[in-house]
Amino acid sequence: MLPQGKGVSAGGGWQRDQVTVPPSPSNCQENGGDDISAAEMQSRCHPAPCVSPRLARSPRCAPAGSRPPVPPHRGHPKSGGRGWRGGWLGEGGSMALTPGPAAGGDWRVLGDVVPRGGSSRTARASARPRERQERAAGAWSRCLTPQALEALLLRALGPVIPGPTSHGTQRKGSDKEAILDLITSRSNKQRVEICQAYKSLYGKDLIADLKYELTGKFERLIVSLMRPPAYSDAKEIKDAIGGLGTDEKCLIEILASRTNQEIHDLVAAYKDAYERDLEADIVGDTSGHFKKMLVVLLQGAREEDDVVSEDLVEQDAKDLLEAGELKWGTDEAQFIYILGRRSKQHLRMVFNEYLKISGKPIERSIKGELSGDFEKLMLAVVKCIRSTAEYFAERLYKAMKGLGTRDNTLIRIMVSRSEIDMLDIREVFRTKYEKSLHNMIKEDTSGEYKKALLKLCGGDDDAAGEFFPEAAQVAYQMWEHSALAKVKLQGTVQPAASFNDDGDAQVLRKAMKGLGTDEGAIIDVVTKRSNAQRQQIIKAYKAHYGRDLMADLKSELSGSLAKLILGLMLTPAQYDAKQLRKAVEGAGTDESVLIEIMATRNNQEIAAINEAYQQAYHKRLEDDLSSDTSGHFKRILVSLALGNRDEGPENLTQAHEDAKVVAETLKLADVSSNDSSDSLETRFLSILCTRSYPQLRRVFQEFIKMTNHDVEHAIKKRMSGDVRDAFVAIVRSVKNKPAFFADKLYKSMKGAGTDERTLTRIMISRSEIDLLNIRAEFVDLFDKSLHHMIEVRAPGHPSQARHHLQPGPRALGRGSRTRGGGAEPALPPAEGHLRRLPHGSAGPVRR
Repeated sequence: MLPQGKGVSAGGGWQRDQVTVPPSPSNCQENGGDDISAAEMQSRCHPAPCVSPRLARSPRCAPAGSRPPVPPHRGHPKSGGRGWRGGWLGEGGSMALTPGPAAGGDWRVLGDVVPRGGSSRTARASARPRERQERAAGAWSRCLTPQALEALLLRALGPVIPGPTSHGTQRKGSDKEAILDLITSRSNKQRVEICQAYKSLYGKDLIADLKYELTGKFERLIVSLMRPPAYSDAKEIKDAIGGLGTDEKCLIEILASRTNQEIHDLVAAYKDAYERDLEADIVGDTSGHFKKMLVVLLQGAREEDDVVSEDLVEQDAKDLLEAGELKWGTDEAQFIYILGRRSKQHLRMVFNEYLKISGKPIERSIKGELSGDFEKLMLAVVKCIRSTAEYFAERLYKAMKGLGTRDNTLIRIMVSRSEIDMLDIREVFRTKYEKSLHNMIKEDTSGEYKKALLKLCGGDDDAAGEFFPEAAQVAYQMWEHSALAKVKLQGTVQPAASFNDDGDAQVLRKAMKGLGTDEGAIIDVVTKRSNAQRQQIIKAYKAHYGRDLMADLKSELSGSLAKLILGLMLTPAQYDAKQLRKAVEGAGTDESVLIEIMATRNNQEIAAINEAYQQAYHKRLEDDLSSDTSGHFKRILVSLALGNRDEGPENLTQAHEDAKVVAETLKLADVSSNDSSDSLETRFLSILCTRSYPQLRRVFQEFIKMTNHDVEHAIKKRMSGDVRDAFVAIVRSVKNKPAFFADKLYKSMKGAGTDERTLTRIMISRSEIDLLNIRAEFVDLFDKSLHHMIEVRAPGHPSQARHHLQPGPRALGRGSRTRGGGAEPALPPAEGHLRRLPHGSAGPVRR
């Protein structure tokens, strides 16, 4: 647990009031007005004080008695009522959305709209002095309730009644920006009151009028904001199960993330709105274990006791392990009962205990044991247990990444979370995806729709440049799990069982002899043998035919396939040495290759690379690195090239001292030493380049305790260029090396073209080390298989060879599944590298 410190509560939790926009202040009493009912207001007010001539002509401002009073509007999805959610900026206490104007309306905004009326009478009214308008506004506001006045303002800004103009009778358009400003600066409760006052004043349904005036995504967003939360959720679920097909993702998102009370309100709202039973409708539209889990969640019966029994935690973790990993088949009922009923605090501790006894996170087991919509639902439940904010941050990212935008998902989340935890979502989003939610919305949407979403989002965290306490908690938990979670590193290429070097040499010679080349035969042999076996084939080929196999392959193959096959025939050290040589020779330097190789190889691999480099090029690697780079970047590479990283266990005392040095170097420490700047930089470089991986994990955790900052974020903020990239690569490699390579593979294939060199280099160098782990991380990070992405982005013979380097599901054993054309492996527990996990904090423990 993260101990109490800067920004941390005693229980390790990070406390913040997440209601992002307070209700708009009312100035009715300040203006000397009485808090009167809408009916009284209608009887006391005259048509004359209407602010604009257009509104004065409108029958909606007719004197009292022209229309009988209408009962206040009742929140209902068919007739309005869903409220707004807004946000404060995360920095400096400034507001993400300016609170609504004092009840009585923003007369400046209304004045901006008046000149658009089109008549000369309206133009003359708009030309009056500002003071006269304000006096009229003050007189009018004193005889209206705040809600009625805002309803009047909204009516003026929205639908316009046909009236005589110089061009005859016509209908005027609505001012979308004014509607946007008004609705997005009110809380949910205030907007419901506006709907009620609107119906009392005009006998009309505000939501119906908004639907008439607005269109498309902007209409859906504004109308969603006008409904109470429970009725909005009810409408979403009704749409998800109505008609042909079912939107399972919508059902999963809503039912997996809502609290008990929210579930109860949802069930009641659904019954009230549609006169149907929600459970019966869901049962009729779903099936199997997916249906059973949805029904359990619909009961809203999750335990809410934060005091946890350690004995029950251990028993539940054991039951889950026996129901899945240790059982032939899967006992889904056990998963449903425990994940559907236990409290969040209890389940967080169960997940930690499960990790200890199984060696793998619960998410990995769920992916291996379950499938389809049931698997997705259970994963969503686990993610929401760990961190609801992180779950929604991921959903928002996936809604906007790639081509096209999933607008329904984007609208649903922005509306439903903006008064609950939007600040946390923003913070986690930037931490996880290295860009602000504000900027991603800005780049992915347009028009009034974009403006409304940005209002709900609040400030731009990238512009503010701060690291939030909640994000620090996420980072701390990631490092904590990185120190505990271990999985066996597995390559995808294994030694062939029935290996015959002479036979393989003959197959290769036959494939290259005569006219044409049998590339398929070459690929089949080379990619299905381990590197040691390939070296034996080279010797056998020369013994049989007196020819150099590498030279023959080079003459017969070309392009990317030649680079891939020839790279596989080199030893790992020879291949890395060749890549480093290419990076430093010639006019320029490929710093990214230098960083990738030097920051991720262990001491033994570095020593082998130095030897291979000397033999191949008759020069020391260190000398070439020194001559081709400069400054701190050169010092980093030279330090890594020595291969002197400590390989011992962690030392907590030393970790605390190292964290102080890191904090002082990055200018984040509360206390400073007497060391000079150069001395601090030297010690900082030495820590990152020579400390063991277990030691660095503890150093980075201590750093978060001291500063409330994640070391990766701090390095990105305080450093630049190749030095920043090198240190970030080291940090990411320490945290999760397979995830580091998965990210590089994804970036090599996304966008307009494919970076064939990076793709080939990683596939070759990691195929016998951890490519299976990289594939699993690839699916976790990007929701698609590496196999499928290679097939789509890099087709042809090189693609076939790469597929052989990462075989399909038949080669992976129990627990493997296909997704998106590829396979997602289930990795067995063992000593090895560590994977990133979502954060989660446990509650108090009682035996």
